[in-house]
Amino acid sequence: MKVAIICRMENYKDDYPFNIRYILDEAYKKIFDELGVLIIPIISENNLEEIANICDALILPGSAIGVDPKYYNDIPFPGKKYKYDEYKLDKKIIDLFVKYNKPILGICGGLQTLNVYFGGDLNQNILNHKLYDGSTHNIKISSNSFLNNVYKQEVIEVNSYHRQAIRNLASNFKVTAVSEDGIIEAIEDGNIIGVQYHPEKLYNIKFFKEFIKLINKNKQKNELSSKKE
Repeated sequence: MKVAIICRMENYKDDYPFNIRYILDEAYKKIFDELGVLIIPIISENNLEEIANICDALILPGSAIGVDPKYYNDIPFPGKKYKYDEYKLDKKIIDLFVKYNKPILGICGGLQTLNVYFGGDLNQNILNHKLYDGSTHNIKISSNSFLNNVYKQEVIEVNSYHRQAIRNLASNFKVTAVSEDGIIEAIEDGNIIGVQYHPEKLYNIKFFKEFIKLINKNKQKNELSSKKE
């Protein structure tokens, strides 16, 4: 199995002229090594069609940059500047995985990207969710959802490393988890899943095993459709 994952850009100013780097959190390597999944990193707009053809699913990880609010007809929160634009690459690769009906998983900023891509928008500055002290909060999970299949319970504790969140939900999605203060924590639309927290930093193997199950079911479904045609 091959899974494409976008590498995020970060600017390590103290290391100039080697400061601009495309990174992938070590947690993804550890998790997918354990699961025997080959991850294909994406850092360029070149050859995206080939990547979409050979990969079975796409992961949109969190981002320190975020989606420029111009993409949902808003202006930046005071003091926030968008010198770099990651959404252009995200949009192009999402286009292809949607076209080929392959699963997509958005994590934190990736969930926000999916919501904007499908027509929703974001609240750019929420309170009490950027918790770098390692603390957690509860979310309530809907029955008959991806997360319910993972955790088999209604309330779980999750980490929280975000200052932005969904404001208006894109019309194709259903909400499948909400925090105690009303923030949308998970969304779904068929084989497209988004979570606001970071399951990779919790080293939640069960979460990614369930995503692999979704990928395999989708592959079987697409193969049957191809045979019928």
